[in-house]
Amino acid sequence: MIVRQASAQIQTLAKWYPVLAVTGPRQSGKTTLVRTAFPDKPYLSLEDPDTRATAAQDPRRFLGQHPQGAIIDEVQRVPELFSYLQGLVDEARFHGGDMAGAARWVLTGSQQFGLLGGITQSLAGRVGLLELMPLSLGELLAAGAIPAARTAEAMLWRGFYPSPALGKVPPGVWYADYFATYVERDVRQILQIKDLNAFRIFVRMAAARVAQVLNLSALAADCGISTNTAKAWLSILETSYLCTTLQPHHRNFGKQLTKAPKLYFLDTGLVAWLTGLRTAQEVGASSMRGALFENWAVTEAFKYKYNLRQDVQFSYWRNKTGHEIDLLIDDGSDQVQAIEIKAGQTVAGDWFRNLLLYAKLNPDVQSHVLYGGKEGHSRHGIACMGWRDWPGFLEAQKKSIVDAS
Repeated sequence: MIVRQASAQIQTLAKWYPVLAVTGPRQSGKTTLVRTAFPDKPYLSLEDPDTRATAAQDPRRFLGQHPQGAIIDEVQRVPELFSYLQGLVDEARFHGGDMAGAARWVLTGSQQFGLLGGITQSLAGRVGLLELMPLSLGELLAAGAIPAARTAEAMLWRGFYPSPALGKVPPGVWYADYFATYVERDVRQILQIKDLNAFRIFVRMAAARVAQVLNLSALAADCGISTNTAKAWLSILETSYLCTTLQPHHRNFGKQLTKAPKLYFLDTGLVAWLTGLRTAQEVGASSMRGALFENWAVTEAFKYKYNLRQDVQFSYWRNKTGHEIDLLIDDGSDQVQAIEIKAGQTVAGDWFRNLLLYAKLNPDVQSHVLYGGKEGHSRHGIACMGWRDWPGFLEAQKKSIVDAS
């Protein structure tokens, strides 16, 4: 059993809100999390046609059959339920019953489009929201699910969705099915994109650009679509938790800075599959290896932010001459954490150049190198950590954020 980092957060939210909503990508473990957290609540899945029909035909009766509340999976499939839930919550608050504060209803959904729309319209101020990402390396290490012999390349290739990460289904098979389901169910049925082949090409071309500064015009041109279409489709990828962007650092140190965000996918296994890498060995020999490693490191940080609901800002720094810091972590304190991310297994002297330059521009910084090796090092007063140490570093940042809040 893998203990999710979000487990403590969902229990805390349950004390404050009458409704909880857990969203995130498909197959990230949302149902397992809520059923483990609330084992005594009835479980109702609106993916089941009969249950969905019952809820749609008579929402009041459907909810009334569970006076103590329930877990409702894929609740966005019957959007009428949101208004009726609002009525039940407000009635409980008015009468001051036991269910006025403690979580009564637990909602899950893999579609931000419908779930967040219903929450915003009907349940604003009444619901605690948690975004659950795929497994993190920290969760896998804590559960003993990462063999000591597993390489960084194998980690990147398998990705972090539970089935391929834990070896239940071969990654190539699982990601092919996952992407087909995403396109057919989410894109075709809900978003009504007509040219699915063009959309598939767009996703693959976007995956080939992870860890790069986003140039929408160039991406659109390579896909044979307009820039506006590329912008809309990228928004779809973000909203459906396939990708995210890292914004540039906002401080101006007297140099012109890059203003465009960098693009990352939320799972390296999906990127590997989309770019045609079918084995860990192919990942190791690919020109994509460095980008995949950086993609993993950045999205691992985002997982901590989402799963633990931390108020921390991530960004990158790049000036017009090409000097770049891959990740800056700002928790609101006086000191920023600057991370240089390198996939190589041997520490090289030129890895420290940009960190030393940035430290001259911003003395309130603590610099680190995250690399694809195993051993810790220190050069120029800068600590180097192996890839397995990254979760521990992020955990320490989480504690400092909590202590400061």
